[in-house]
Amino acid sequence: MSLTHWRSQLVFWSGGLVVGLVAVALAIASDKAQALFFIMRGHVVWLPLILTPVGFGASAFISRRWFRGAQGSGIPQVIAASEIVRHHPKGLDNLVSMRIVVGKIILLLLGLVCGAPIGREGPTVQIGASLMRFTARAGGIVSNESALLLAGGAAGVAAAFNTPLAGIVFAIEELGKSFEQRTSGTVILTVMLAGVASLGLLGDYTYFGRDTVGLIGWGDVWAVAICGVVGGLLGGGFSRLTIFGAKHLGGLWGGLISRHPVVFAATCGLVLAVLGLVSGGAAFGTGYSNAKSLLAGDPSMPFGYGLLRIASALLAGISGIPGGLFAPSLSAGAGVGADLHWLVPALPLATMALLGMVGYFSGVVQSPLTAFVIVMEMTNDHNMVLPLIATSLLAYSVSRLICPRPLYHALSQTFVRQARERRLAEAETVVEPQV
Repeated sequence: MSLTHWRSQLVFWSGGLVVGLVAVALAIASDKAQALFFIMRGHVVWLPLILTPVGFGASAFISRRWFRGAQGSGIPQVIAASEIVRHHPKGLDNLVSMRIVVGKIILLLLGLVCGAPIGREGPTVQIGASLMRFTARAGGIVSNESALLLAGGAAGVAAAFNTPLAGIVFAIEELGKSFEQRTSGTVILTVMLAGVASLGLLGDYTYFGRDTVGLIGWGDVWAVAICGVVGGLLGGGFSRLTIFGAKHLGGLWGGLISRHPVVFAATCGLVLAVLGLVSGGAAFGTGYSNAKSLLAGDPSMPFGYGLLRIASALLAGISGIPGGLFAPSLSAGAGVGADLHWLVPALPLATMALLGMVGYFSGVVQSPLTAFVIVMEMTNDHNMVLPLIATSLLAYSVSRLICPRPLYHALSQTFVRQARERRLAEAETVVEPQV
């Protein structure tokens, strides 16, 4: 093989390790930021009434002023970058760059300190794609940027969840709808290296611990049907509302929201603070600890927790502050499953929480294989493979009836349209030579 080929491979491998290291650092920092919020709330219960709206407003202002392109999850930006890379490569700097890395990290931590129900996994995808692109340019590799974005985003998922297989599936199913065979080996190796970095620093842990639940018998297929249908309905509804908010919310009331985005974000933060106080704090943060308790069979979570988490995630989503949907959706799904436990009381609570988790998550992202693999790898429970697959596929089918277009791909079109508008504006500024 040529020297150029080996240099290209070295860039991918180095990028994968960098993504893994940054993802681990971000995971540790995110946990500490969220812990700080709950410590402060423990001392002053009403503090979120001030801290959360101020934090939401500040995040919205900073992202619009200095870090445009960093708002929201980050996955739609990577999808949009993959779509415009061939036609408007200059537009990539607005979606995947070191400026985005800095802004995403700062604003994600700011949101978590303020109690926002946001996750770090989606932002890690955008950070991973940005770091991979930066590493390639530093190594003198300026071609094949589609593969760079794909590998970087997938490595971000693998390192964020400590689930290398999920990163591979995510790359194929979500980021790479037209996945090329010749890039598969590079992507897989990149994801593996990111996973090695995560394993080396954090050890062989599973995101939600080790779960040993299982179905009792064929009669409990009813549980799969319930969690699949309800998860798909709620997940599709959440996606439909989020897409509507992104496209039309700014134009309501004579465009009042679009003219005052910072005030609107602060208002969303205030509503969230009220929900958090009423619920005893259950609406705040990623919901990781609550989901872990449900998967351990803890019955102390209040009824309606799943719907509460869905509402809080929707508030964070429409506010426009940077933050992901993965962790909040997994927590909401576990709550939905627990809320449905009364319909199948013979099953353990943990089983219903697990099925609800994969059902709702699949309904939101409409990537059933990714949802199944992430949940399976996170819980390390191979006894539930078939029920998890069935629930995920059923939820996906139901969600498509509610929201025909996948959430991340629908949101990505906003960034694609903005890139096209900038390209047209640049073309119009070119002065034609006089004859």
